[in-house]
Amino acid sequence: MKDLYASDALGADNSDVLATFGGPGMRHSIRPRRTVIDNEDEIDGDLSFEEPLPVAAPTITQYVSDDRAPRWQDLPIATPGPGGDMPLVDDHRNSAAARAFDLLRTRLRQTILEHGWVNIAVTAPTSGCGNTFSATNLALSLSRVPGSRTVLMDMNMRNPGLARAFDTDAPGAMSDLLAGRTSLGQQMVRVSDTLALGLNDQAEVNAAEILQDSATAETLLRMRATLQPEIVLYDMPPMLEHDDLSAFLPQLDGVLLVSDGSQTMARHLRECERMLEGQVPLLGIVLNRARSSSLPKYA
Repeated sequence: MKDLYASDALGADNSDVLATFGGPGMRHSIRPRRTVIDNEDEIDGDLSFEEPLPVAAPTITQYVSDDRAPRWQDLPIATPGPGGDMPLVDDHRNSAAARAFDLLRTRLRQTILEHGWVNIAVTAPTSGCGNTFSATNLALSLSRVPGSRTVLMDMNMRNPGLARAFDTDAPGAMSDLLAGRTSLGQQMVRVSDTLALGLNDQAEVNAAEILQDSATAETLLRMRATLQPEIVLYDMPPMLEHDDLSAFLPQLDGVLLVSDGSQTMARHLRECERMLEGQVPLLGIVLNRARSSSLPKYA
C-alpha cells in the first residue's frame, strides 16, 4: 500500500511555520505492517510496507462506568484561541495537508473499528519530527466525523504541548489526573461536540514511573468507560529518547509513528520497530516534511 501526497501551503502567511512543521509533503500508510528499509542512512520519502507485523492480541477489558464522573456532554467547554503555535489544517480545508489527514483519519478509523481497538499512541523516533502536530490535526480530522467521539490526551509529560497548540489554558497537571488527585471534570475539556482534550500544564521528570503506576491504568479505564470515545489518541514523547512509550505499551492497542523526511534515519525506524515487535501493532508511519522530489503530483 503506497500513498504519496504533494502538500499545498496552508496559507500565504504560513510559509515559515510550514518549514518548521509541515512542508513540503506528507505520506502515510495505515495497517499493521512491518517496515522494510533498504537504505540504512536516511529516509528518502519512499517507505514500503510488507509482511504482517507479528503482535500479541490486545487484551479487551470490560469497562465499568463510574456514575459520579461527568458524562461527555457535561465536560466544560474550552474555546481554542487564534494564537496556537502550529498550523491547524482545519483552517485550510482545501489544502493537500488537510486532505492527507482526512485520508489518514479514514484509514485509521477503518482499522480500529475492524479490530475493536481504541487506544492509539502518536509518537516519533526523536524530537522535532512533528508528532504533536500530527496528533493534533489527526484529532481535528477525526472530530469532523458526525456522531463520533475523539479524545486527545497530552501524555508527553516531558514537554506538554497540546494547550499551546490549541491556544488555551490547561486546567492542571496531567499527573494529578492520572493519580486520582483531580477528577475528570476538573482536568478534561471539550472543544466541540466530538472532540475532548486532556491537557497538561506541568512537566514531569518521572513521567515513565507515572505511566507505569496502576492508578494511571485505572484512571484511563474510568475515563473511557465514562466518556465512551470511539478513539483515544495519546500524544507521546519520542520513543528513542525516553522509556515513556515502553512504559505505556500495556495501555495501547496500536502505535502511529511520525518520521521526519529531513532527520529520521532508517536505523531509528528499525529500533522503534524492534521495541514494538510482539507487543502492539505498528499501524503505520506518517512521513512529515517529505522531500518534494519524491512526491508525485495528482491532477
